[in-house]
Amino acid sequence: MDSALPDGPLVDGSLSDRRQLPGGYEISTDPARLDAALIHRWLSEDSYWALGRSREKQDLAIVGSLNFGVYDIASGQQVGYARVVTDHATFAWLCDVYIDRSVRGKGLGTALAAAVRDQLAPSGLRRVLLATRDAHEVYAKAGFEPLAAPEKWMVLGEP
Repeated sequence: MDSALPDGPLVDGSLSDRRQLPGGYEISTDPARLDAALIHRWLSEDSYWALGRSREKQDLAIVGSLNFGVYDIASGQQVGYARVVTDHATFAWLCDVYIDRSVRGKGLGTALAAAVRDQLAPSGLRRVLLATRDAHEVYAKAGFEPLAAPEKWMVLGEP
């Protein structure tokens, strides 16, 4: 693990710290298990939404978020990641969801989205949002739906 993250209010969402999945994988919200260097490489080099993101910016994003890692139980290797930006009261944004190419197609993305949903459920949030260009079916399996009234929404920054 890469523990060179800046100091900050790491959110430990350990309402349920670990969830075992079929196929020898588990999801954990333990921030100490995150491999920040690997997460940065995945997102800055292999995602369409964060290409070129600096390591410093990624580390700050991790520190300010509720983080979910997917791990191979046998090796302990991290194989997936997602983070949530939330006030734990009314709203959450699920972002930076990534599953390593070597383990895609095993349902880990849907399991990760479901784990996020289940972790946030006790907070009674009004809505959890996400944006995706190409994984609508993955998130739909976890209960996400297209915006009912997209004309109500606006964005500041990159669309």
